[in-house]
Amino acid sequence: MSIIKEFKEFAMRGNVIDLAVGVVIGGAFGKIVTSLVDQIIMPPIGLLTGGIDFSQMKWVIKPADNSDPAHKVAEVAIGYGTFINTLIQFLIIAFAIFIVVKAINKLTRRQEAAPPPPPADVVLLTEIRDLLKK
Repeated sequence: MSIIKEFKEFAMRGNVIDLAVGVVIGGAFGKIVTSLVDQIIMPPIGLLTGGIDFSQMKWVIKPADNSDPAHKVAEVAIGYGTFINTLIQFLIIAFAIFIVVKAINKLTRRQEAAPPPPPADVVLLTEIRDLLKK
């Protein structure tokens, strides 16, 4: 079997296509959540905390040195504010996925909860058994 034919079979499987669609939709959903956190959730939180912009919060380890234009030294800093924003985004995405999975599980349980009625011969045998017990 040629490598091209094997690759074609692999790429055309339903799971691979489903995965590709999921990745694309997940990327778009990530952008929506990023916008939600950065433009809607964080400003009120910043207002409640005294006007702090979390995305700009950082711990400067070594400040930038621009005194000598020929040898500019960039600032070395830990951007923990960006980490806080990313953590909030993760929590929102995790909660959204939790809600979706919970809804799917609820629908699945409903379908499983209604077992099909037993066949007529089983019902008849059950009735005969019950009569014989009496």
